[in-house]
Amino acid sequence: MFMPILSGLIVSVDAFFIGLSLGLQKRCKFLYLAIINTFLFVLCILGFLIAGRVYELIPFEPDYIVGFSFIALGLWCILHFFISEHIKKRKGTAEEVNVSLKTIILVGLVMSVEAMLITMGITFIFLPGSTFLIPIAVALAHFGYSALSFYLARTRHVNRIPVVVSHVISGLALITYGLMALFVELGI
Repeated sequence: MFMPILSGLIVSVDAFFIGLSLGLQKRCKFLYLAIINTFLFVLCILGFLIAGRVYELIPFEPDYIVGFSFIALGLWCILHFFISEHIKKRKGTAEEVNVSLKTIILVGLVMSVEAMLITMGITFIFLPGSTFLIPIAVALAHFGYSALSFYLARTRHVNRIPVVVSHVISGLALITYGLMALFVELGI
């Protein structure tokens, strides 16, 4: 029972950096973050309910798919950032842009769908012993991390964290979760 909750906490680390980036935007309000996390909670519950049904349809062990998918997603997050930064530098467009409300909504949707997929992945790995604690842990961890970092971004006690750090840590959190999924399957 401890491993599913730990998994939910580890893979939700990227929410810290999403909350931080939203907190640095003057246009974004905490209410937006609360709405995003409410929608995220609903999708986590939906992901948990869907995972139990989908699991029975998969003729092989899904832990490998979950593990390699999250490793690939983590690597993609890291590489995509470096490639896009390299392209921006070549084009000379590395200046800061204020985020629009449309972008905030898109970030919220992506974060919510990602949390749903995380919930499904954790549920797959720990079935048949999966409990309702999985979607609750994922949703609460996302809300806790993003709310804390949103608040920190609005205070003078936190210097602006370089963007590269947030992308690398988010990617490493996803890679760590993928490795955990493979280790559970391999019995390590």
